[in-house]
Amino acid sequence: MQADIVFINGEVITVDQKNKVVEAVAVKGDRISAVGSNREVKDFIGEETKVIDLQGKTLLPGFIDAHIHLILHGVNQLAVSCKDEHIKSIEDLLNDLKEKASTIPKGEWIRAWGFNETVVKEKRYPTIAELDAISVEHPIIVSRTCSHISVVNSKALEIAKINENSENPTGGIIEKDKTGRFTGRLIETANMIMTEIAGYTESELMKAVKIASEHFVAAGITSIHEAGAYGPESFRLLQQAVKSKDIRVRIYAMIGSLNNSHEFVNKMVEAGVVTGTGDERFKIGPAKLFTDGSSTGPTIATRETYSSDPDNFGILYYSEEEIYQVLGQAHKKGYQITVHAQGDRAIEMYLNCVEKALEESPRKDHRHRIEHAGISSPDLQERMKNLELIPIPNPPFPYEFGDIYIQHYGNRVNHMYAVRDFIDNGIIAAGGSDAPVTDYNPLLGIHVAVNRRSQSGSEIGVAQSISVMEAIKLYTWNGAYASFEEDIKGSIEVGKLADFVVLTDSILKVNPLHIKDLQVESTIIDGEILYHRESLVEI
Repeated sequence: MQADIVFINGEVITVDQKNKVVEAVAVKGDRISAVGSNREVKDFIGEETKVIDLQGKTLLPGFIDAHIHLILHGVNQLAVSCKDEHIKSIEDLLNDLKEKASTIPKGEWIRAWGFNETVVKEKRYPTIAELDAISVEHPIIVSRTCSHISVVNSKALEIAKINENSENPTGGIIEKDKTGRFTGRLIETANMIMTEIAGYTESELMKAVKIASEHFVAAGITSIHEAGAYGPESFRLLQQAVKSKDIRVRIYAMIGSLNNSHEFVNKMVEAGVVTGTGDERFKIGPAKLFTDGSSTGPTIATRETYSSDPDNFGILYYSEEEIYQVLGQAHKKGYQITVHAQGDRAIEMYLNCVEKALEESPRKDHRHRIEHAGISSPDLQERMKNLELIPIPNPPFPYEFGDIYIQHYGNRVNHMYAVRDFIDNGIIAAGGSDAPVTDYNPLLGIHVAVNRRSQSGSEIGVAQSISVMEAIKLYTWNGAYASFEEDIKGSIEVGKLADFVVLTDSILKVNPLHIKDLQVESTIIDGEILYHRESLVEI
């Protein structure tokens, strides 16, 4: 059978059961038609076949990010970025916000994202007074890098109808100073409510998702597990954007939202739109609840107090009974279920719920997940294995936030995002960036999974380091398994979807300390080259 496109002379990492590395692969339509040596694949070359010489470069299955927020990443591109290199202080940020205020009509939102109080010169958050000095006619919101905390001005509080009589929402804090005045800082559910109020127009959202898709494709990401944004409207918008091809990556969409996630899950369960509904472009994923907070906030729910604060055990969104009421019912009705759980206390609560659900309604191959699985102590790992859960750790987190983790959790960093332990215990884990919380680049994720060093060079739970091949599998086959799709993607095998990424060099030969410096040369989805850095060498 004549192929449409053939890649030869490559380092083709198949990620099949034997982890074979071959030279060539042939594609017909949107499927892989041959995999093997140059000689074996040569028979598939016809007069009209496009033949690409990889010249020893790596060709991999397309990267699968098993936990990412496409919509949130997209809308952030429309806002002020606190991660821009020139922002080194609060003063720098305020100057950018002033400039933004001068360019938009009064009454429109001024937004900033990616703020991290630990890296700015002042080592603090901006104050409500500083934001009010920029404008009291524009609502202003500055979101922390974790997306769980924000600082707003008085106009934003007014729009949200927050006043001196307002009480803290369950699982959140509207912060006040010692005199009882608002600081402008909103924590967890208080932040989620404000984020929803400060929403975007549909035209802005459509622009945002197209930008996000382009960014992800350029990074070699061909499939994502969308971790949620604004509830039912997000679902509708994502499906429309996939249909119009404004979004080119494949989507496995979690049934969850940033605010009141239980309401969205209950509505979907009641409607009967079950996990797996959809096609190869867009598919319904697991029912998801938030259980605790941010690992860097820090607001995660822990069994022991923070190393940095002997009185702090973190924040819980729901009680164990409330989690079970929602997700136990979803399990009973055939859904895959998952939670955002970073702290060991939150993880333990969810494990109790899964255990109870399986006792009451046994089900084989449920593939229930746990997003982040931050502090996964050995006793919790053992329970994950017995319950056949799929943890979704975030390999790049220690790079940007590792030094913060040591400060807040001490020796517990040795079991944070514990991929080495998961593999050794026979637990299938899939990698997710959680972008925009941190960088979405899968090569950075693979780099950190292999090296476990922070940006400053500190070792962060180095015993959790894994091999390059294991890290590649984390971002390919394991991601496909976590969405029940390992039969159609995640490895380079005959009959599977022709989703590939070509790198600028060999990932198996490069010094492991330089994996993050590799770049994506080309991204192929459905056999179509959607991105290429330079002209591919055709022969």
